[in-house]
Amino acid sequence: NLSRTMRPEDLGFLGLMRRAGKLSAGEDGVRQSVRAGKAKLILLASDASPNAQKRAEDFSAHARIPLLVMSEDKATLGRAAGVAGGAMFAVCDDGFAASLQKKLQTGNNKE
Repeated sequence: NLSRTMRPEDLGFLGLMRRAGKLSAGEDGVRQSVRAGKAKLILLASDASPNAQKRAEDFSAHARIPLLVMSEDKATLGRAAGVAGGAMFAVCDDGFAASLQKKLQTGNNKE
């Protein structure tokens, strides 16, 4: 899995999605979103435990949705989303998911 780096404006976008009610945080939140068929994209923190990584991969495979491993840690992603840490997040809106993926791709062309 390629690691994606978020620019400050991308991190702000996480907070926007959370305030809009379109971002599930934490393993339980992601599990519920996947089960309800709402999850469109899963984000995983760089310092997620091997167990969390395995579960995120399982959620992604089960729901047939993309999983992006971020270069940011749990604290950074949690702060951006307005939650206390969080190894994984689910984006629960097609528009937000597509927009975030596009932002991350254009931001990673420097490699």
